[in-house]
Amino acid sequence: MAHTFQLTSPAFADGDTIPERFACEGDNVSPALAIAGVPQGSQSLSLIMHDPDALRGDFVHWLVGNIPVSNKHLLEGKTPDSAIQGTNDFGHDHYDGPCPPSGVHHYVFDLYALDAMLDLEDGAPEEDFRTAFAEHAIAKTTLMGRFGAKALA
Repeated sequence: MAHTFQLTSPAFADGDTIPERFACEGDNVSPALAIAGVPQGSQSLSLIMHDPDALRGDFVHWLVGNIPVSNKHLLEGKTPDSAIQGTNDFGHDHYDGPCPPSGVHHYVFDLYALDAMLDLEDGAPEEDFRTAFAEHAIAKTTLMGRFGAKALA
């Protein structure tokens, strides 16, 4: 029986509140993620976490590329040794958690299955990641969580 490409987290269900420990005012560590149903022909996985509700437009919190297709889990606060991390909109090449100035925002984790390894280095800009996604994506799955600036505390 074939599996559907899926991204989940033991920390929060799709559409639910992201726990504060994963936010900028908490421990600011990435949540554990579980990956299932990676499509045949995939050579690598890439992840982008972004906030489409940001005042200045879609705000990128995390970019990870070259995740091995054999990875079924991303551990809390960790990225695989072989992975690369791009520069987010905070100017960092690592995870920066939810940090909305006001209101409740949606945080989207888009996981792409790619038919190639990314020819990018740590610190590569978002545009380079998105170009690679457009050229090499064979599947995409999404996990969404919500977080509010003290509104949900």
